[in-house]
Amino acid sequence: MKKILSLLAMSLASSGTLRAELKLPAIIGDHMVLQQNQADPIWGWDTPGTQITVSFAGQSYAATAGADGKWTVKLAPMPANATPQTLTITGSTKRELQDVLIGEVWMCSGQSNMGWPLSNAINGDLEAAASKLPNLRLISVPKVGTQELQNDFKGQWVPTTPEATNRFSAVGFLYGRYLHEILNVPVGLIDNSWGGSSAEAWVRRSTLEQDPRFKLLIERAVQKEAAAPIEKAKLDYEQAMIKWKADAEKAKAEKQSPPPTPTPPKPPEQWLNGQNRAGNIFAGVLNPTIGYGIKGVIWYQGESNATWAYEYASLFPFLIEQWRKEWGQGDFPFYWVQLADFSPEKPAPSDSAWAELRESQTKTMQLKNTGQAVIIDLGEGKDIHPRNKQNVAARLVRWALVKDYGMKLPYRSPEFKKLTIDGNKATVTLDCFGSKLRPFGVNEVTGFAVCGADKVWHWATGAVVGNDDVVISSPEVAAPIAVRYAWADNPVCNLYSAADLPVTPFRTDDFPMITMPKP
Repeated sequence: MKKILSLLAMSLASSGTLRAELKLPAIIGDHMVLQQNQADPIWGWDTPGTQITVSFAGQSYAATAGADGKWTVKLAPMPANATPQTLTITGSTKRELQDVLIGEVWMCSGQSNMGWPLSNAINGDLEAAASKLPNLRLISVPKVGTQELQNDFKGQWVPTTPEATNRFSAVGFLYGRYLHEILNVPVGLIDNSWGGSSAEAWVRRSTLEQDPRFKLLIERAVQKEAAAPIEKAKLDYEQAMIKWKADAEKAKAEKQSPPPTPTPPKPPEQWLNGQNRAGNIFAGVLNPTIGYGIKGVIWYQGESNATWAYEYASLFPFLIEQWRKEWGQGDFPFYWVQLADFSPEKPAPSDSAWAELRESQTKTMQLKNTGQAVIIDLGEGKDIHPRNKQNVAARLVRWALVKDYGMKLPYRSPEFKKLTIDGNKATVTLDCFGSKLRPFGVNEVTGFAVCGADKVWHWATGAVVGNDDVVISSPEVAAPIAVRYAWADNPVCNLYSAADLPVTPFRTDDFPMITMPKP
């Protein structure tokens, strides 16, 4: 019997050894692009204690799989190289990763305007047809919302083809193509965007919970996590429908437009596993990519946080700081798209949650190595997804070409510098960053509003004086105290730099924000 048990144990041990296998994350595979001039981590998993050897471009490194099976090595920095090479990893089994290039790697992240596919952009079919660029590589991360940290995802690097780019982020691809063709180096793009996502979902949950600035944010999440049963939500919906039908009949009888239909209730698990729960996207989408060598991040998000624009002024820079800490790669570049113009134009100047969100985005440029592409002129009033992604990508890539690759180009939209009041006139001085101001279409500047001590806003007329001053006045305001420009969800405004970069929306007042938390 002892002999039989011994043979059985040996057999089990042998079968276990046979099943042992070197495993790599999806982010490390065939056709990948490694970040040039940087110590790039390569990692994976194997049987604990297994000796691992990684060989690439004349380098060879050894590691030992830890108690959890994970191992990591760091390659020595290498210059860009468009010649396909093989990266060999030997452990309990052997993997040879083919067609590996060295160049520039950028993360493309945010919500639906980043995820918006090239096929839905203006001339997307032509852009895709012209995208046979084998040294521009793409990988997309699936949408997984969870509170449990994931260490891998299903996906693979692919060379650019018309079929691949059709489905890929339009902003990401167009941005990457500019870099690839201007710098003449391989480029890798990682798309981990998720439509409708909130910024808090992109941050590690525990870090939000530990910061008192986000107490209300976490309280909102906890309340939703303990939401009322779906049966009550259904009952509330049915009662809302009864009221809506009555209101609709009344509106019809009075020959008016009916009110919008109530939104049906969503099952609780849809939010629990979705893109708005604090920490969900960090755990399910971002974490599997953390550590991969990147040059920087481009970001297009904010629509889902407009209701809490005041909070976003702290949350957005916090997100950037936390990502940089998680990567351990220093203050890598982080460039974002400011919210476009959207929704119906309003006849009179008023407060705006979207304008406040844009202000919070602008404030975030106080962080090192950040930049903002202003697109207040590229939106569509009836569609939250403007189709002109070409100009969005062009304005984003200017930041990288100047700040990271040393080119001399106009790259930054004019920004508010100072306000001077003289009688019934207000003079706004803008920082044009080496350019000068130019009204588009007509000589008169549109988009300005002024107010007096009563804090009632009125449209104002403006005229450019010199290179960077705008003199503003309104017959309704005898003694202006503050000025706003492009301060609306969908402002009518026409002021640009001579380099065709729109002036950044701004306000000179510090009146309480409408998105401030209520007591």
